[in-house]
Amino acid sequence: MPSTRRGATAPSATMSSSTSSIPSTASASATSMRTVCDNFARAAKDKDMNIQTLAEAEKRTYSVAVVGGGIAGYTAALALKNLRTDCIWLGRKPFGDKLLLAEYVRNFPALVGDGKVFAARLEEQADREGLLFTEARIDGIYAGEGEFLLTENGETLSARAVILATGVEAAGSCKGEADFVGRGVSYCAVCDGALYRGKTIACVLSSKEFEEEAEYLAGFAATVYAFCLYQDPVFKAPNIRIAEGVPTAVEGGLRVQALLAGGKRYEVDGVFFLKNSAPPSALVGGLKTENGAVLVDRRMAANLPGLFAAGDVTGRPYQYVKAAGEGLVAAYSASEYVRTLADKKI
Repeated sequence: MPSTRRGATAPSATMSSSTSSIPSTASASATSMRTVCDNFARAAKDKDMNIQTLAEAEKRTYSVAVVGGGIAGYTAALALKNLRTDCIWLGRKPFGDKLLLAEYVRNFPALVGDGKVFAARLEEQADREGLLFTEARIDGIYAGEGEFLLTENGETLSARAVILATGVEAAGSCKGEADFVGRGVSYCAVCDGALYRGKTIACVLSSKEFEEEAEYLAGFAATVYAFCLYQDPVFKAPNIRIAEGVPTAVEGGLRVQALLAGGKRYEVDGVFFLKNSAPPSALVGGLKTENGAVLVDRRMAANLPGLFAAGDVTGRPYQYVKAAGEGLVAAYSASEYVRTLADKKI
C-alpha cells in the first residue's frame, strides 16, 4: 500500500447544498469562515482518516475512479467498497468547507446538528470502513478504449469507469465563461500557463489557497489581473495587480479579448478561473450537459460509456440526501459496468 498521512484539511471541496445559510466568500465573514475550517482541520489531524496525495497513490489501472470529495463521492466510494469493487476516491478535500460551515443540516434522515457534527460522523465512518481519500484537483478526464485517463498537474492515473461527483461552484462564474473554454478560458494554471508567456491575463481566485497558482502564472505572463473573491489577498510577484469588482462577463471573438468586472473592461488574452471545481464539460471532452448539469439516465450513466455522474453536478435540487442516493446508484451502475467489461474479455 502507498504511504499515507493522517487528518483531513480544510479548504473547500465540492459538496451538495443544504438549506443552511452559508456566508458569501466576498463578504466580511470570509475571515471567520476560514478560521472555522482551519480549526476543524487542526482537530481532524488527531483523528484516523487516511489521506494520500495523487503522487503517493499506487500506479495501476483502477476499476472505478470516484472524482469528488462531497457526499455523492463519499457515498459512491463507500458503496463500491461494500460491493468489493476496486476504486480510488479523489477530490480537493474530504467533505469540504460548505458542509463544515452549514449552521444546520436539514432534510437528511436521522441527522440532527450542524455541518461540523455531520462531517465528524462521516470522517468517523470513513475511518471505520477503511476508506482511503486521495487529495487531487483533477484537471482532465479523457475517454479511451475501455478506460479513462485522469490528470492532475502532470500526474496521471487510469480507471475503467469514472463517477463524476464534483458538485457545483457558483462563486466567480460569469457570462461567457463556458463559451470560451479552450479559447482563452482555463481552469488549470500548470496546464496552460506557458501558453500566455508575455501576455496579459486575468485570474479569478475563489479562495486564498489559489494564490500560489496566480504566482505561478505571473512567471509567464507580462501582467496578471487578480480578482480575489475573498479578503486580504497577498501576492509577491510585482506583475500581479489586484483588481476591484466581481467579474461578470468574458467577451471576445475567436478567442478571449476582455473581462468585464466592476463596471470596467479589462483587455486580456486569457482568463483563469481558479476554483475547486471546473465545469464538467471542461473536464470531460464530449460530455453532454444542459444548463451546466450533466445529462444522465436512471442509472446515473452519462453519454460516454463508463462515465457516471452523481450529486449537484447532475442539477437541482442541491440536497445532501439527493447526492447520497445518486452516489449509491452510480456506484452500483459503475460496478456492474466494469464486471461486464471483464466478462467480455473472458
